[in-house]
Amino acid sequence: MVYVKLESDWTDGNGVSHSAGDSVDVDAATLATLQAEGIVIEQSHGSDGDGKGPDKWAGPGSSGV
Repeated sequence: MVYVKLESDWTDGNGVSHSAGDSVDVDAATLATLQAEGIVIEQSHGSDGDGKGPDKWAGPGSSGV
């Protein structure tokens, strides 16, 4: 599972609506779909400044550092 921040509104497979700016935990297949649809975008490394979300990209190609 990967924790991502939504760039636009999204309704998950269970019918639960999530607003742009929400952070959600998704599997790799869902992440790929969301990226293809532009609902999430790859973040640059570094803090997002709000203290709530991940401070580094944890997607494909991540060095884990």
